[in-house]
Amino acid sequence: MTASVFIDGAVGTTGLEIAERLAGRGEFSLITLPEDRRKDDAARAQALNAADFVILCLPDDAARDAVAMIDNPHTRVIDASSAHRVAAGWTYGFPEVVGRDAVAAASRVSNPGCYPTGFIGLVAPLVRAGLLPADWPYTCHAVSGYSGGGKALIGRFEDDADIAFRDYGLALNHKHVPEMQTLPGLSIAPVFSPAVIPAHRGMVVEVPLPLSVMPMAGSPDVLRLCLVDAYAGSPIVTVHDDTPDELLLRRSARPNDRLDLYVFGAKDGSQARLVAVLDNLGKGASGAAVQNLNLMAGLPETAGLQL
Repeated sequence: MTASVFIDGAVGTTGLEIAERLAGRGEFSLITLPEDRRKDDAARAQALNAADFVILCLPDDAARDAVAMIDNPHTRVIDASSAHRVAAGWTYGFPEVVGRDAVAAASRVSNPGCYPTGFIGLVAPLVRAGLLPADWPYTCHAVSGYSGGGKALIGRFEDDADIAFRDYGLALNHKHVPEMQTLPGLSIAPVFSPAVIPAHRGMVVEVPLPLSVMPMAGSPDVLRLCLVDAYAGSPIVTVHDDTPDELLLRRSARPNDRLDLYVFGAKDGSQARLVAVLDNLGKGASGAAVQNLNLMAGLPETAGLQL
């Protein structure tokens, strides 16, 4: 049976890439609105309530408003904004961390943020295993392609070729921090240092660890083996056993929905660098939404993904 899907905010970067991943798939039929009614609340409300699945690709306040428009128990929602990521009654849409069954059974799923996907993917399994402390003041350094900032930032980077690096979040109140603290169960909010580079897509997220002064911390090899076990059998997450001399993001990168994890360690085991590499529009946004949609619809989680 075909399930209907309405993407509210379908003309944005995330919405467009979700539609691309659903194109040609017979399991779903897309509900679309004509351009002149795309922002008409009455038309949107009708579509929101007619759909089996709704995917919200909207600013936070607009996403909350859209959820309030749904007045039936049938429509299931995936919210790609940050509005509901730590909200009661919502399931965090990171199946490899919260469990595939939890996502599959949920009526309200909040897509993870792109940066938190890397941070949580690295840290959460290690904290749960007792190899990293939950009460440590972690730091997270990350760089992303500019597409994650929406149309305004895309335009800024594409119009100004002189921008080489954009450091931001300098007020230390980035909206991703609550989920980065909550999902791994940390007692201290991590210090998050995000930046944007002049590439359309791609992301590297890093967590440095001074293992020699971290109580009960495992060695770099033990940390890596724990991650291997946590993601065993995952078709999307790969924990690499190699430690290359460099990791590159390329401006020519094509869309992908993978999450690649690395553990780099000092020879004496005193320090480690946990590193995640992903497409901020793939596993960091659109790919994650489609993976969650697949699970909620009872389909193979990788259907339509670009791996």
